[in-house]
Amino acid sequence: MSEEKVLFLQGNEACVLGALRAGMRFFAGYPITPSSEIAEISSIELPKAGGRFIQMEDEIASMAAVIGASMTGVKAMTATSGPGFSLKQENIGFACMAEVPVVVVSIMRMGPSTGLPTSPAQGDLMQARWGTHGDHPAICLIPSSVKEMYEFTIRAFNLSEKYRTPVILMTDEVIAHMREGVKLQENYEIIERKRPAPGAFNYQPFLDIDGDGVPPMAPYGEGYKFHVTGLSHDENGFATNSPEKNEKLLKRLKYKVDKDAEEIATYSEYLMEDAEYVLVALGSVSRTAQNVARQLRANGVKAGLFTPKTLWPFPEAALKRRLSEAKLVIVPELNLGQLVLEVERIVKGSCDVKLIAKASGELFKTDELYNQVAGVIGE
Repeated sequence: MSEEKVLFLQGNEACVLGALRAGMRFFAGYPITPSSEIAEISSIELPKAGGRFIQMEDEIASMAAVIGASMTGVKAMTATSGPGFSLKQENIGFACMAEVPVVVVSIMRMGPSTGLPTSPAQGDLMQARWGTHGDHPAICLIPSSVKEMYEFTIRAFNLSEKYRTPVILMTDEVIAHMREGVKLQENYEIIERKRPAPGAFNYQPFLDIDGDGVPPMAPYGEGYKFHVTGLSHDENGFATNSPEKNEKLLKRLKYKVDKDAEEIATYSEYLMEDAEYVLVALGSVSRTAQNVARQLRANGVKAGLFTPKTLWPFPEAALKRRLSEAKLVIVPELNLGQLVLEVERIVKGSCDVKLIAKASGELFKTDELYNQVAGVIGE
């Protein structure tokens, strides 16, 4: 039986503890509300674990630093919010192309620009998928509790190492700053990146030798000679103008995640067995939506809640399976309509989809959301 210990943790604090449990030994960042506690706690705890913390001059440099650290074989993470997440996008694209495993935490706040730094929002959902240009893989996890902040951070590192790609851990300010009692297990699986065989000659850093789309990754400083670039490249890492090699590379980058999309994509359900009215919500909104679904059931309405825990890849097949009885899908979110676009794409007219949007910098209150949902159902 696994041992458990109960701690009273803030969401951002749980994130750091999860990162350390996963093996993080390098953090580079720049303070920005509401993610600053992640950097602060990392600066205290990393040296105790034999790691390194660096406060960089800005978010661009922070992203570059974690990429460099990871290329030496160290598990690395950065954290930011809104404007900082925008600044990181160019180097996130580099990490996608160079296949460098890193974890990027983004705590959503009101935007655009400086917006409302201390207020919750969910306006960066599509940025997590399409923020950097070009065709690239995307994995984004969305915790809805403090415990999930801990566990999903571990999973973010595992997925990043397994697929040799950046992974984004994204939630809203409420989950980052709330405190909950959390039972933490000790026996979490920890995945390490695939490495070339010791003494391997003629190492090709981007050769898919196993057929799973993920080449072994050698660390700099251990005798391997190889080239890394953000340019489109061949298996040796050198730039190429070959149309065939360029397309082969992009298809492999996409394939390595797409082939396991259903395995990667996770979700939770509440009262979904016979639900006719399905709420789809993320992060802190899912907690309010759960109360609403329970109240609707008490009033004789067959309501349920579907909560994606992986935003990208989206748990598309699971949602489709659960819509066989649905008359209406309702999407409450703290923005003017982003998650609803993905839901509409999946539903494809099989039933109506209604958006309940809020972009005031405030949470949905249970009574407020209940009245809006009841009003939509009664239309």
